[in-house]
Amino acid sequence: MTTIATTTPTTTPLISTLTLSSSEDEDKPVATTTETGEKKKKKRNRNKKKVANPPVAPSTLTQTTPTPTIPIDTLYPTKNFPEGQLIDYAPQRKNFILENLAEKKAMEKLVEENYQDLRRAAEAHRQTRQHIQRWIQPGQTMTQICEELETTARKLINESGLDAGLAFPTGCSLNHVAAHYTPNAGDTTVLGVDDVCKIDFGTHVNGRIIDCAFTHTFNPRYDPLLKAVQEATETGIREAGIDVRLCDIGASIQEVMESYEVELDGKNYQVKAIRNLNGHSIDQYRIHAGKTVPIVKGGEQSSRMEEGEVYAIETFGSTGKGHVHDDMETSHYMKNFTTTTPLSSLRSPKSKQLLSVINTNFSTLAFCRRWLDRLGQQKYLLSLKDLCDKGIVDAYPPLCDQKGCFTAQYEHTIILRPTCKEVVSRGGDY
Repeated sequence: MTTIATTTPTTTPLISTLTLSSSEDEDKPVATTTETGEKKKKKRNRNKKKVANPPVAPSTLTQTTPTPTIPIDTLYPTKNFPEGQLIDYAPQRKNFILENLAEKKAMEKLVEENYQDLRRAAEAHRQTRQHIQRWIQPGQTMTQICEELETTARKLINESGLDAGLAFPTGCSLNHVAAHYTPNAGDTTVLGVDDVCKIDFGTHVNGRIIDCAFTHTFNPRYDPLLKAVQEATETGIREAGIDVRLCDIGASIQEVMESYEVELDGKNYQVKAIRNLNGHSIDQYRIHAGKTVPIVKGGEQSSRMEEGEVYAIETFGSTGKGHVHDDMETSHYMKNFTTTTPLSSLRSPKSKQLLSVINTNFSTLAFCRRWLDRLGQQKYLLSLKDLCDKGIVDAYPPLCDQKGCFTAQYEHTIILRPTCKEVVSRGGDY
């Protein structure tokens, strides 16, 4: 989920199995022979070298139907969920880890349960988004898309109150809208063949949140825009690490993203990093834990990443001004994490009742009006405004660049483990 700073998928088979990769096994050439017995190793090796540092695709057990429905904790009854992509830290840090390996492994063992919660949430995210990438088509309403995604994710995460479920509303922002749009009741917006749609959704287990997003298009003319943003996100992941300055990550992201251009209708546009959007640290039941990961140079010089932290590395690119503002009807809301206002301080019985519903069903996780409708809440807008006016709940309107431009987003969740960096949301799609 995006936060403001003051934040063409590949087609996969209907039923696919990804195998947990081993870098040693992947690097071995597969020797085949011709009818004359001549081995053909060199051609395979040359092809392998064309892909620089390919992502490691986590293991995905096979679902029995084209639409995934089996909960992840059922697929993995031992509760040993697949790791994400594992990346070594920079050499200096790696040497320090090797010198203290027993201690670092012991530290990881203490929080292994947290890692497993994140990995279960990540596997639910992977299988949900890959289903949506196959399923989504022009002509569908944005409500249909969100409901299909959320229904699938709820089944896969095995939704159970605040113990497991969706971490925030499905963002499906179109074109110049960069983030925080999901349809409210009565919204009849239809996905068009020339639209650029950002799919941003989250899953959680015991409040351990996976925040991960991609951009979906049907017209290949947007490919350079998507590539710029995806490469920028990969740059942020590569540069992230223990004791790394956040401002340095932002400078690297901007340099990569703004090296791209996209041609639209005969005019060239430099892809601009949206300077007032950013990535962020994540904590339990808290989508933004206080640190921001800029996507442009500048910013605070002293803030650094620390061992054990979880981050959403997300980047946004635009063919417009590269700056977003609040616009359109609000759909996203979230209880203020630091609020101390008790129910008894509210005068309105309806506001008290609504806050009780929010506390019970969402706590400090984000929600949307569609989800209140789903819970049977009616005529709640004045009460919701009252909670916002009192600072108990915060509203997050859609974030928009100038009309007529196009924006794209890619995002992954990473864990700065004591021994390595884990891109826990990595999948075979991106």
